[in-house]
Amino acid sequence: MNVLVFLIPISLSLGGLGIAAFIWTLKARQYDDPSGDAARILADDG
Repeated sequence: MNVLVFLIPISLSLGGLGIAAFIWTLKARQYDDPSGDAARILADDG
């Protein structure tokens, strides 16, 4: 049971870091051009 005193805060902090990283990618506009990505995959540039 003493291990839970360490594991619960560590897991909560890692989850918070994951959410913060996801929010950062949203604010950095990483997901704004899905149709452009699809067009670049299908385009034959040579």
